[in-house]
Amino acid sequence: MTAESLSENLVLRLEEFTARHAELELQMAKPEVACDHLRLVELSKERGRLDKLVELYGNYKQAAQALQEARQITDGKDSDPELLQLAQEELPELQALTAQAVEQLKRALLTEQQLDVDSCIMEIRAGTGGEEAALFARDLYQMYTRYAESQSWKTELIHFSPTDLGGFREVIFSLTGPGAYGRLAYEGGGHRVQRVPVTEAQGRIHTSAATVAVLPEPEKLDIDIKPDEVREDVFRASGPGGQNVNKVSSAIRLTHLSTGITVSMQDEKSQHKNRAKAWRILKSRLFDHFESIKRAQRESTRRNMIGSGDRSQRIRTYNFPQNRLSDHRINLDLYSLDRIIAGDLDTLLDALEAHDRQQRLENL
Repeated sequence: MTAESLSENLVLRLEEFTARHAELELQMAKPEVACDHLRLVELSKERGRLDKLVELYGNYKQAAQALQEARQITDGKDSDPELLQLAQEELPELQALTAQAVEQLKRALLTEQQLDVDSCIMEIRAGTGGEEAALFARDLYQMYTRYAESQSWKTELIHFSPTDLGGFREVIFSLTGPGAYGRLAYEGGGHRVQRVPVTEAQGRIHTSAATVAVLPEPEKLDIDIKPDEVREDVFRASGPGGQNVNKVSSAIRLTHLSTGITVSMQDEKSQHKNRAKAWRILKSRLFDHFESIKRAQRESTRRNMIGSGDRSQRIRTYNFPQNRLSDHRINLDLYSLDRIIAGDLDTLLDALEAHDRQQRLENL
């Protein structure tokens, strides 16, 4: 496969996408579909994901056809001299144009493989390190919310468990904005910090840790959980929360029976609000669970590229004395930790995206 050509397998996939795109347009034109709003939205979203691929594939075929015709002229023994000169002059431009079309298609195919979700739920939990780990979890939360603010994304705090010094044992929040999940999907894993804690009187550097999970937040059409698949337990909330908190059973625990995934929520005084929050988190965790299984089945080699995002995996170290951030997946050191913690994540995220894209391009 040359720089200005596609492999046979890719051509077959693109032909399938083109045929599916045409089929979707036919289905959407049917009167019974036009009257079914949910079905129409579902088909529109699928067609929208294919629009760019089909357009780029059309551009590639036009460029490849023009290149082939020019080569036939330059390779011909009896070509007209003027036509031959014109073809020779156009050949480099056509080669570059076709190669560019190939690269655009490959990148579009990679984007198509990713989850196109504009909302995600992030869960940050303090790990080893006691109070210092909880303070680090708070710092990570502030880092992500500051970045979200710079992107004009919406942030919603769903649940948090504070410590006496203002840290977080656990914090769960959502971020909503264009490409939010795709941008932050690389953040899942173990984060380690090296610094002098505020509780350290001797000035010694301690190492603490926190875990981050990034879960796509699907729309209702993306995941369907039947009520009989989930057990709901109602119990009395514990801890502060007003005079009503320990007298009324307002806390909710949801257990997905087949996977064992459990979500408990007691932040709100209202049972209804706790139930809504619990269902929201459960759907995201289940969606992530099943997507992880799919990815493992069809992309067994991808885990060797930038990591699987497993929560137990140490992906990054924040070294405050050296003002250094080290991402261990791509062997990247950035000596701008102060700006990164303040929410300036673009350089880091760009590097992770570029590495992942290059690895997957090579595997195409």
